[in-house]
Amino acid sequence: MNKLKLSELLDDKPVKLTLDLPAQVHRDLVAYAELLGRNTGQAVEPARLIPPMIARFMATDRAFSRAKRSAGS
Repeated sequence: MNKLKLSELLDDKPVKLTLDLPAQVHRDLVAYAELLGRNTGQAVEPARLIPPMIARFMATDRAFSRAKRSAGS
């Protein structure tokens, strides 16, 4: 089993956004969804990966975390 940064997807009330992705990013997103689906045994729609990926990116960005803490002080 591969060690992916995402595990299961949580249900949460969404906010609708429309965006355009480069073709290569979309292909990689589809491939990631297929791999995650094999690891979890559940089909995963590629679009459902985007919110947790963005959240994970922001959570691990140290400069963003510091700036967010500074803004809250």
